[in-house]
Amino acid sequence: MDHDRSNAQKADDDRLWRALADPTRREILDLLRDGALTTGAIADRFDQTRFGIMKHLNVLVDAELVVVIRDGRKRWNHLNPMPLLNVYKRWVRPFEGPAMGRLDRLRQHAERSAEEGR
Repeated sequence: MDHDRSNAQKADDDRLWRALADPTRREILDLLRDGALTTGAIADRFDQTRFGIMKHLNVLVDAELVVVIRDGRKRWNHLNPMPLLNVYKRWVRPFEGPAMGRLDRLRQHAERSAEEGR
């Protein structure tokens, strides 16, 4: 595991985790999984002001989870899944093997105990 991550990488991680920490922002990401939406279309799905949704979108853009393409007066918001893939590679994948092994051993122990207890 890389313990010598740069300050810039750590700052990027912090922005990403802050962005994901908010349920409204996670819901926006869920909406964008189905395709790009205008800011107005996103705002229409929430019980918040357009200004409030813009603040959430700006946090998502800062974390590079959303890419904005302007088309005239419209602002199209697109999901960028790459930071999420990087989170998976950095934080989930390294723990999958050891965790799965421990869970399997626990399952086997529980099954043996249940058989012996009959």
